[in-house]
Amino acid sequence: MKMPSTVFDSLQQQGVSRRSFIKFCSVTASSLGIAATGVTAFAQALGAARRPSVIWMSFQHCTGCSESLMRSGSPLTDRLTVENLILNFISLDYHETLQVAAGAQAEEARLAAMKENFGNYILIVDGSLPTAENEWWLAVAGQSGLSILHEAIAGAGLVLALGACATYGGIPAAFPNPSKAMGVGELMDKGLIGRKPLINISGCPPIPEVITGTIAYYLVNQAAPPLDALGRPLVFFGKTVHDCCPRLDHYNAGEFAASFDDEGARQGHCLLMLGCKGPETFNACATTKWNQGTSSPTQAGHGCIGCSEPNFWDKEGGIYGIGAGFATGSGTCAIPGLPALPVI
Repeated sequence: MKMPSTVFDSLQQQGVSRRSFIKFCSVTASSLGIAATGVTAFAQALGAARRPSVIWMSFQHCTGCSESLMRSGSPLTDRLTVENLILNFISLDYHETLQVAAGAQAEEARLAAMKENFGNYILIVDGSLPTAENEWWLAVAGQSGLSILHEAIAGAGLVLALGACATYGGIPAAFPNPSKAMGVGELMDKGLIGRKPLINISGCPPIPEVITGTIAYYLVNQAAPPLDALGRPLVFFGKTVHDCCPRLDHYNAGEFAASFDDEGARQGHCLLMLGCKGPETFNACATTKWNQGTSSPTQAGHGCIGCSEPNFWDKEGGIYGIGAGFATGSGTCAIPGLPALPVI
């Protein structure tokens, strides 16, 4: 059977209707800050986009990034789930957790995909890399993890670092960092791997719709979305959790919970005194939310732990301590829009 060449061809083969596809595009376009008038253009462009080869490589990780994506669903239809769409947006040619192949067969599939799509494939990385004298703490098929990544980077057209570990080293890089773990960007900066276009999608784990929205933007525009100083998509990381927190009115009124079970906490008071890192954390948790927009940690009663920021595990006071200060965002929850999309 001939493999579908475009996103919409693939979806049609799976029995997804155009109506369901348009519904998905409406939700995704909204998450990207695209006005309702641009949904049709977005849907046409995404549907006509060619499916790129994707090689997803995991290193020092907990599989949380894959779980975040694959366990998310869509309330739109029974068939049009996020995992269905992500596997039809792209040709996922290698993923240790999802692939049927194992051992030599799996490595052969990876090498074949890299050779056939050299220079054009999307390389998704989750997990940090052990380096220096501890490079061999992680090895697959007789190669160190760093060596495998070095090889894979060479033919990548775009690199997506998913999660706190791949972006900044995450928990493996926390003090005393026994494996000398690094994220993808630091490895590039130190010359340990080649430099390629890089998008960081941080978080522990990242929000599923942030992953799919970023990939959808790239497929439509063949370019990365506008990025912040840390290489993250501005549309998702342009505001702090504090800026958009449902408890912000209580913060402005000087109303703070003193413990997680006091009357203030029950009334939705601000959790800053309990160690909430929302004012210094840039992420879409309070806007995109989790579990198909159901809720977020601060809405549910738990302070933000700052997992989308560098070195979140080692920050002053720990995840429940109050730091010496914080840098807030703009103070408004307005999400910056993206450039107009072409009609294809």
